[in-house]
Amino acid sequence: MDSESRYLNDYLEHLTHIKKYSNHTVKAYRQDIQQFLEYFEENNLTVDKNTIRDYISVIFLRTKNKATISRKIYALKSFYGYLVKQGKLARNPFDAVSSPKNEKKLPEILTEGEMLAFLDKLPEETFLQARNKAVFEFLYATGLRISELVNLRITDINFTDDMVRVLGKGKKERIVPFNEQAKNILLKYLDRARMQFKKPVDYIFLNAWGRKITERAIELILHKTFIEMMESNKSVYPHLFRHSFATHLLQRGANLRVIQELLGHESLSTTEKYTSLNYSDLLNVYKKFHPRSG
Repeated sequence: MDSESRYLNDYLEHLTHIKKYSNHTVKAYRQDIQQFLEYFEENNLTVDKNTIRDYISVIFLRTKNKATISRKIYALKSFYGYLVKQGKLARNPFDAVSSPKNEKKLPEILTEGEMLAFLDKLPEETFLQARNKAVFEFLYATGLRISELVNLRITDINFTDDMVRVLGKGKKERIVPFNEQAKNILLKYLDRARMQFKKPVDYIFLNAWGRKITERAIELILHKTFIEMMESNKSVYPHLFRHSFATHLLQRGANLRVIQELLGHESLSTTEKYTSLNYSDLLNVYKKFHPRSG
């Protein structure tokens, strides 16, 4: 096990600088691989098909979560695959190991009626209310991940063309349009923010002290606001807006390739996907199919 441990940092550097994985993903891979190596070292075990399956059984008893097990197996299979490519091992011991099958769950969404009713009911009298309304309108207008939204800066927004530049997973940049209603609500909020803090805005969405709002804060605000506005105990969370954004566009006839481009999904992150789509295409389709652009 000592030989594998010696190459862990090299592998993590490979993920960071070559694969361009996020710090969060690299940290998760480190934990999964270190846990595995320590278990085998402490128990003086050789890595083979049978001992790996025993290890998976032990982990499963602790977590009972198939998705977590699948992630750990994928991380380990990738690590040992790297060692094989580097000539450190003759074969990958995880080639004969399958991940547990996860139940396929359809993403939860709000219906168009629920979404528009919620957005339309949001007040904007105070600075914080104006910010909340801008946050939720912009989430639905763009389908951004919550991590992408909180990191938006004023320089990322093109108000002339109604486009926002987004730095997504793997530090990949994409351009996403937004609708006129979201634009107007955002501009009103930004005016309030400048007056509130008596200075130019850098990060777009700010907390009560003028600092960048956190993902957790938005989650709590959404949960509380949805219950109050809709008189509903339905479980809501920021990613629900992303699912709803994509589903509503698809239901109205938008092309799946365009939706995947808007969302920045890694499954279409090859160079070829950009050759047949340009930003004017995205804008035209967006304006035609987004419920707020009618």
